[in-house]
Amino acid sequence: MKKKRQGVSRISLPCSVILLSAGKAEKKDAMTATAMFVSEEPPLVVVSVGKNSFSHGLIEKTGEFVLNVAATGQVKLAQLLGATHGGELDKFKKFKIGIEEAESVISPRIKGSFSHLECKIITSYPLGHYVLYLASVSAYKVNEKMVPLAWHDLKYFSLDRRVT
Repeated sequence: MKKKRQGVSRISLPCSVILLSAGKAEKKDAMTATAMFVSEEPPLVVVSVGKNSFSHGLIEKTGEFVLNVAATGQVKLAQLLGATHGGELDKFKKFKIGIEEAESVISPRIKGSFSHLECKIITSYPLGHYVLYLASVSAYKVNEKMVPLAWHDLKYFSLDRRVT
């Protein structure tokens, strides 16, 4: 049986739950995003960001962002950020998102995340309604007491059980 093409990514490609943060103190934003490692040495990642998102404009201005890998306690936050768009709303105030200062970029880290990857853009590629950013990881922090989330088939999963 043939599946609809629009659902192919939601059903066939499980992914990490990424809370992307961009901007600085007076103008910042957070959104859910899709990201992956391209290289470990040097550490490089790619992330896809909608051209119409407020975060896209902030990334274009600053040339940097933070990929916050969501922890199990952030499911509700991921749902809220995935469903809320636009620059008129301060998502950090509205959703009471705790932040901490990053080491190497001006964008904030989101507290309570499993890890934070501070990224500086190398180049970008416009693709339809999205921009694919290739970025170097300039600093990172992992909270090993937290458990990361994955997203598959429109559901969230905890990654706390080893299978090999």
